[in-house]
Amino acid sequence: MFTARLVCLLFVQYQEDASDIKDMSKYKPHILLSQENTQIRDLQQENRELWVSLEEHQDALELIMSKYRKQMLQLMVAKKAADAEPVLKAHQSHSAEIENQIDRICEMGEVMRKAVQMDDDQFCKIQEKLAQLELENKELRELLSISSESLQVRKESSVDTASQAIK
Repeated sequence: MFTARLVCLLFVQYQEDASDIKDMSKYKPHILLSQENTQIRDLQQENRELWVSLEEHQDALELIMSKYRKQMLQLMVAKKAADAEPVLKAHQSHSAEIENQIDRICEMGEVMRKAVQMDDDQFCKIQEKLAQLELENKELRELLSISSESLQVRKESSVDTASQAIK
C-alpha cells in the first residue's frame, strides 16, 4: 500500500516536472540547465528523504511486528510457561537488538539529513558567488567598451585636428 502511494506521488511529480520543462523550453539554454540542475538536486533530495522515510516505516513495522510476536509468545507462556521460556528469552534479545538497530538507523538518517543540508547551503553560496562574478564581469565589459569608445573618439578627433592643420 505504501509502495503504491509512493509510485503515485512520483508519477505526479514526474508529470509536473514534464510540464515545467515544456514551459521552460522558451528560455535560454543556460537558464534551462541551471533550472534542470536545481530540479535534479531537488529530486535527489526528495529521493533521499523518501528512502529514509521508507526505512523508518519498515523499521517501525518490524518493531510493531516484534511487539506483536512478543505478546503472542506471552500468551503462549500463560498456557505453557515451561515450554515457551527459551523462545521468549530469544525473542526478547532479538527485540532489543532490533531496537538498537532502529536507533542507529535513525541516527544515521539524521547525519545524512545534516550532510544534505550542508551540501545544499554550499551549493547556494556557490550560485550566489557565480551570479556576483557574472554581474561584475558584465560591468567590467561595459567599462571596457566605454573606454575603447573614448579612445577611438580621441583618435578620430586628433586625426581631424591633424588633417585640418595640414590644410
